Amino acid sequence: MSSTARLQLTTPSDREIVMTRVFDAPRHLVFECFRRPELLKRWLLGPPGWEMPVCEVAQNVGDNYRFVWRKADGEQMSIRGVCKEFDPPSRTVSTELMDGRPGQALVTTVFSEQAGKTTLTLTVLYESKEIRDAMLKTGMERGVNASYDRLAALLASGEVQAGSPASA
Repeated sequence: MSSTARLQLTTPSDREIVMTRVFDAPRHLVFECFRRPELLKRWLLGPPGWEMPVCEVAQNVGDNYRFVWRKADGEQMSIRGVCKEFDPPSRTVSTELMDGRPGQALVTTVFSEQAGKTTLTLTVLYESKEIRDAMLKTGMERGVNASYDRLAALLASGEVQAGSPASA
């Protein structure tokens, strides 16, 4: 197991990556931050220097989603997929295709609450060990950790309220 700040990353099988982090907020608020584009654009940015000009979120089973990130130098990265399960505020399951990377992954996100804190567990199942290992080498752990730090700060700010838009 490796850990960066409070992010825990494990590889429980040859094809999986599991990332876990505890947030000091109830799960309905953490879930809100995953489903609302105006919030996602504030925290789901990876390492510093990226922005998210395209943020299309799946809200129901069968919906497509698409995220595009861009750096000031023009470098771009995107993912897209289809929502397979949507059980707010507990769980989502979706496919994930990352442009420029082989294979499709299945991403399961679970939001568990205990004593007002939410444990977020994100499990990514890849088509092969080779694809999983290639993803581990991309620096994804650093990017996820930076994003989750921003998410923790957004939740701590008190700006996130269930069902109402937050200030941008």
